[in-house]
Amino acid sequence: MLLRPEPLERDDAIATLEAFIAAGGYRPGDRLPPERELIGRLGVSRTTLRKALDALERDGAIWRHVGKGTFVAAHGGGAGSGGLADLSRQVTPVQLMRARLSLEPAIAREAAINASDGAVTRLKLAQDRCVEANSWDDYEAQDDAFHRAVAEATGNILLLSLFDHLNQVRRAVAWKTVIRRSNRPPSDHSSFAEHGALVAAIEARSHAAAHAAMREHLKSVSARLFGDD
Repeated sequence: MLLRPEPLERDDAIATLEAFIAAGGYRPGDRLPPERELIGRLGVSRTTLRKALDALERDGAIWRHVGKGTFVAAHGGGAGSGGLADLSRQVTPVQLMRARLSLEPAIAREAAINASDGAVTRLKLAQDRCVEANSWDDYEAQDDAFHRAVAEATGNILLLSLFDHLNQVRRAVAWKTVIRRSNRPPSDHSSFAEHGALVAAIEARSHAAAHAAMREHLKSVSARLFGDD
């Protein structure tokens, strides 16, 4: 029986993950094993694995789809992915939030206009999973899924693609700047009520209310994480 090694440092985990992909013969478009399996096979903690996956995604080596898995990118390290990696290093928190405030309220508006009943159901499920998260890592993953569900509800593949690109940069900037002072979100975490207001507006097909709810949510996030006025 093999003994599980101690968790590797982040840089070691990145190298180990890259070696695993190469040794496994994974080709562009192939899906990697789920996180739980990777944790066991690589001997890393969940947090370390996610940081390694974030780094490879920023470098364009992989891409992730919430609910479907992690895939080997077709052109890892190419010009397009390099552009995202450069943006992740150059964008400030204020610039990031201005970009989100420009795009995501418009996405919420389109979601209110176009969301199917199934899309609303998926939004409610994503909202519940945020509340049920038992750690910040879990909350951030569920929050990612919630915001992507809003973009999916638009039924507009171009808006979804724009959201995905912005979200890749957001994850990199947040990872560099956010400091958590608790193990999990508190029960009165402001985002829970803000998510609820957004879902209610989309379900009511109120595009103006959805736009306003997303804008208020992002302003609250900005103030909480980065101390904006």
